Formats: sequence, C-alpha cells, structure tokens
Amino acid sequence: LGQVELEGLTGHIEFNSKGQRSNYALKILQHTRGGFRQIGHWHVSEGLSMDNRIFSSNISDSLFNTTLIVTTILENPYLMLKWNHQELEGNDRYEGFCVDMLKELAEILRFNYKIHLVGDGVYGVPEANGTWTGMVGELIARKADLAVAGLTITAEREKVIDFSKPFMTLGISILYRVHMGRRPGYFSFLDPFSPGVWLFMLLAYLAVSCVLFLVARLTPYEWYSPHPCSQGRCNLLVNQYSLGNSLWFPVGGFMQQGSTIAPQALSTRCVSGVWWAFTLIIISSYTANLAAFLTVQRMDVPIESVDDLADQTTIEYGTIHGGSSMTFFQNSRYQTYQRMWNYMYSKQPSVFVKSTEEGIARVLNSNYAFLLESTMNEYYRQRNCNLTQVGGLLDTKGYGIGMPVGSVFRDEFDLAILQLQENNRLEILKRKWWEGGKCPKEEDHRAKGLGMENIGGIFVVLICGLIVAIFMAMLEFLWSLRHSEQSEVSVCQEMVTELRNIILCRDSF
Repeated sequence: LGQVELEGLTGHIEFNSKGQRSNYALKILQHTRGGFRQIGHWHVSEGLSMDNRIFSSNISDSLFNTTLIVTTILENPYLMLKWNHQELEGNDRYEGFCVDMLKELAEILRFNYKIHLVGDGVYGVPEANGTWTGMVGELIARKADLAVAGLTITAEREKVIDFSKPFMTLGISILYRVHMGRRPGYFSFLDPFSPGVWLFMLLAYLAVSCVLFLVARLTPYEWYSPHPCSQGRCNLLVNQYSLGNSLWFPVGGFMQQGSTIAPQALSTRCVSGVWWAFTLIIISSYTANLAAFLTVQRMDVPIESVDDLADQTTIEYGTIHGGSSMTFFQNSRYQTYQRMWNYMYSKQPSVFVKSTEEGIARVLNSNYAFLLESTMNEYYRQRNCNLTQVGGLLDTKGYGIGMPVGSVFRDEFDLAILQLQENNRLEILKRKWWEGGKCPKEEDHRAKGLGMENIGGIFVVLICGLIVAIFMAMLEFLWSLRHSEQSEVSVCQEMVTELRNIILCRDSF
C-alpha cells in the first residue's frame, strides 16, 4: 500500500510508511446562491492559501442586485401608509421604522426589495392541521424571502422558519387607562388635609378656647388689679382672658404670630404649651404636603402589578389574538400566567383583539387592560396622555427578521444587523419614530411655576377677609355712634370727616 500512488476523486492519493495519507490538498468551497465556488485551498505541507480577491470581498456579494420579496404587516410605527399613498406606487407608499431599517440593510448588502402586505393581516400562528397563517405561513410556502415587522422570535416559530439576530429587545407589558384624581384648583391649599381633619381642627380650636377661658377664670393667678398703685383701696380685679381674648389667643398661636396676651398661671401655660405643640405638628404636616397638592395631578391606578391584575375580575384584560403574547400565556408554566390564560381563554365575550389599534380603543372606552409589547406600549403612551403602563415587563424577548428555513442570506443579515447596532443606527431610528409625542415623560419631575389655578383660592380668602373687616368696622362705627352722646353732626357727616382725616393722616377728635 505504501507504494501506491494514483489520482482519485479527492485528488492525489499517496500513503507514507505508517499508512497515513500524505502529499494531498483540500479545496475550500463557499456555498452561494449560484452554487459552490472555490475560495482557497489547503496543502499538507504548504498550509492554508486563500483567494485574496474573494476573501476580502464585501459580504453583500451574494445579494448583489438581488430582488427580495418582503412580507410585512401594517403596524404603527413599524410600517405605515403615507398620507398621500394613493398617489404613490411600490415601496414609496410606506414609511416607518421597518422601512428605514430595510433601506439601511439594502445599502449595506446592496440588494433590492419589494414590500408586500401579508394577505390575512396576522403575524402567524399554527393551525390545527399543522399549517401556519400570516407572515410565517408565507415564508414556509416560499412566497416571500423576508418577513420584516415586529415579529417576535419564539421557539415555536424557530422550528419552521429562520430568524436573524434580534434588532430590538422588548417584553410584554400592561397598558391601562389613566384615572386622574382631582386637578389642582382654586382651593387646592385645603387638599393636604381631608374634610374630617379640618373639622376636627375646628373643634379642637373651640375646645382649647373654652378650656382656656374656664381655666383662666378658675385660677387666682390670672386675676389682677387694673390699678396696682391703689393697693388695699380697690377691690376691682380683672382677667385678661375674656371670651374674645380666649378665642383670639389660639388663633395667634395657630398662625405662628403670637399674641400680646401672655399666660401667667401654670394651668394656662399648660394649656398654651399643649396647643402650641399641636399646632407645630399640624403646620409641619400641612407644609410638607402642600407643594405636592398644588402642583401634582395625582393618578389613581387600581392595579399596580400583574399579580394585582390576575387577582381581580373587575378589570378585563386580553391581548392580540394569534400573536406571540397570546402564545406566551398559553405555553407558560408560571401559576399566575396560567390563571390569566384560563381567564382570557374562557371569558365571554372574548377579551382578545385583532389589532393593536382595537386594543387601544378598548382600553380607552371600557374597563380593560391590554397586554402588549413594551415598545408598542411606549409608542402609544407618547401620543395619548390618557394611557399609562402598569408594573414592569412580564418577560424578555426580541424582534427578528424572518426567513425561510435554510436561507443562504441569514449570515449576511446577521452581520448587517450587528453593524447597524454597533453604529447606533437602530437606536437613532427608534428615537425617530417613537419620540415626538405630545405627552411628557413620566420621569420628568422638574418644578413648574404655580399659576392662579393653583393658588387663586387664597386670594379669594384674602378678599373675603378684607370685606368682612370693612363691614365689621362699619358696624363698630355705627354702634359707637348710637351709644355715644347726642351730637348735632349726622352719621354721614361723621363718616366723611373720619375718612378725610384718614386720607390726610390727621388724628380724629
């Protein structure tokens, strides 16, 4: 055998003294759309030798000038019809994230494409007979070369089609309608305390005033002589805590302005100290909450997590029929998700929707929570301030480009997507189509100036107080005139004279 040398199907055949094949070479072939081509060779003694022209060529050579059929589905903001689409033809009728991404990929891989909308308008689910619907079904039937949309990579789909590397990472989230509390109004300064607290504060004020009046009357140390120089000759004693002063003293303490009335006895000082401690806590609590109630429009969300949603039956919830989110709940082994699937599957009328737009409309018009991908959740929340996300993500998954099984373009698209990610082009495209909504970001908590709609009520209180003060002054003036000695000057003349003295800064006589 060691003496045998011949030319066979694998090239030169020769064996050494140990019976091992020697002095042979191997061809290195590359599989392309047109068949196999040699890109190098390897020799047992010379080693590896590659064709530099082919090895250094662009990865798009196998796709150069190739026209691919792209199946997709209308879904904001991935693929949308332009406002003047009826006047346009072909790919120019469409816009969106996927359209821009296709343009970027076509520029890198140098291929042409033709966008085709899927016939049944669904992403793709298996039927009872084993066939698939939607875009997945068209890839299996080789009616399309690519499926470019918000197509989720799942194990079930991976068995029948190929996926590229994910171009977007996301998860299932809960979309719900915002239940706003009362907006800040003219009398929002009363909101830090409930009506019950305000009522108890009024009762506490009246109780302290009454106790202070009684204690001051009982203790002998609050009685004093108005004429201290006439000791022993005057039996007149007065008490500074009259009923009016007893009502006024707690007001001064509550407003933290003090009063000219100072308690003398230990008992009245005890009442005053307790009242001051009470007002200190009340004022501190009120001040701490006042800013939030003047500026923040609070949301009242009856659910805060997926567990809250699963544990109640008042709020209906569902997802897109035939989508990956539906498959996630159907195949989940987590107890909470199993209970949610049993509810959604048995609920009548059905809680499943045919499209994202239908789900959004159902959220806004009824007591319904919509389970959808976080990217779509973010997109619609940016454009409708009545929507909010409840809780975090239920899972983690990705969107990929679908291809028929064994597609020769898979590696090229994987490399192109990685290149777009490294160049930050995919993030730029996402910001282009997701941002720009009219709703502010939820994490934007910058301070905003207060307007009259926030603090207008305190001006109303001020004006009412001034009017009451003027009215009381007029009553006091008339009362003093009625009980004074008879004068030839009329009431009107007296008021005019008093007003003139006030304007001219003169003393009244």
